[in-house]
Amino acid sequence: MSNVSSDGIPQWGTYMREIYLSGKGPEPLGTVVFEEIEKKAIEKLKDQPGSFLYSGGSAGTWSTYTGNTIAMNKFRIIPRMLVPCNNRDLRVTLFGVTYPSPLLLGPVGVQGTFTAEGEYAPAKAAAKLGVPFIMSSASTRSIEQVAQASGNGPRWYQLYWPRHEEVTLSLLKRAKENGFTGLVLTLDTMSLGWRPHDLERSYLPFGHGVGTQVGSSDPVFMSRLGRKPTDDIPEFPYDAVAKQKLLVEGDPAAKEAAQLGYAWLAEANFGFYRSWEDVKPVRDAWEGPLILKGIQHVDDAEMAIDIGADGIVVSNHGGRQLDGAIPSIYALESIMKSQKVRAAQKSGKFTVMFDSGIRTGSDIIKAMALGAQAVLLGRPWVYGAALAGQEGVEQVIKIILADLDVSLAQAGLKGVADVLGRADQILTKVDF
Repeated sequence: MSNVSSDGIPQWGTYMREIYLSGKGPEPLGTVVFEEIEKKAIEKLKDQPGSFLYSGGSAGTWSTYTGNTIAMNKFRIIPRMLVPCNNRDLRVTLFGVTYPSPLLLGPVGVQGTFTAEGEYAPAKAAAKLGVPFIMSSASTRSIEQVAQASGNGPRWYQLYWPRHEEVTLSLLKRAKENGFTGLVLTLDTMSLGWRPHDLERSYLPFGHGVGTQVGSSDPVFMSRLGRKPTDDIPEFPYDAVAKQKLLVEGDPAAKEAAQLGYAWLAEANFGFYRSWEDVKPVRDAWEGPLILKGIQHVDDAEMAIDIGADGIVVSNHGGRQLDGAIPSIYALESIMKSQKVRAAQKSGKFTVMFDSGIRTGSDIIKAMALGAQAVLLGRPWVYGAALAGQEGVEQVIKIILADLDVSLAQAGLKGVADVLGRADQILTKVDF
């Protein structure tokens, strides 16, 4: 973690000074610019066709992905001068727990196709820096393995909703027993989005048993298939072409992996849609915070309150699910106009978070000014992991939090508490 002030406040902005004083620039990534990190990740993964685009790609024409950035840039920060804002405080309290910043590592699947460390890289990096890590249901490591890598680090579990209640209950039991305190129920991925880049290559790691490790390690799910759970880790690098060749040739191991992979897809996110009434059994089974991810309409945000959810993540899945969807920041703006949402948030009974389009410290300020209490970061840390494993993820976290710290000072803000819900004073919207 960055230096700490005399009153115990982490000073993330000191990372900028550390880079200047090092005389050798930011290591190990060599840059603090998201676009440059992205380019380096593309180059690093060029010999693994489809790997980069699994995370970096988006649905349809990518209009939702690009719309997130365009819309974010239309909100502009209005700086104030001569404000004593030393020792800026980035700490936030979510569901009764205080964290060093409003940043969480959002859930991203099949990390084992990007780095040999798989989900261990973000889990260890997040734990080291005190940042909550949200584990994906599409991980290439089991719940138990990720928990062990995370150690005492804060961690939440993201659930792709199984068809069968007994499988759901088994996953929740494992998550709770392994120290995952928050449950993020993803609603916008009941089936995969229309992703031309994946369709062109028939790129589906799950079909080769990669990203199905949560399922293959689950005793209830595996018993339904007449099998015993396993804690096998996929080999790295993942070669989709070679795996498919083995499958076509009838390789027994490849056939078994494919059968298991498609069974897990059918169980978790291959076209089974739910209703609001279906949330109740999950709510009843999970003792900790229940957060609904993928909310984009104000009516759905209000419904989340009605059915007893503890919070939402306003998200369009980074543009990966529905082409032409509303930019996530506009969805947040609309939702936070609801008196019901604002009242529930103010009472402390409902937490609003945000993702899809966060790239800089200024983006975090904008989202928090509009009412988000925390933000989830996705692609940037994935690219950091692809380039340098755990150390790459650590640098990405330090970059964005240092940027946030410095940007707060430049805007004349004493900390994130000065930002929350004050869009009318902090932001303006431009049309260019």
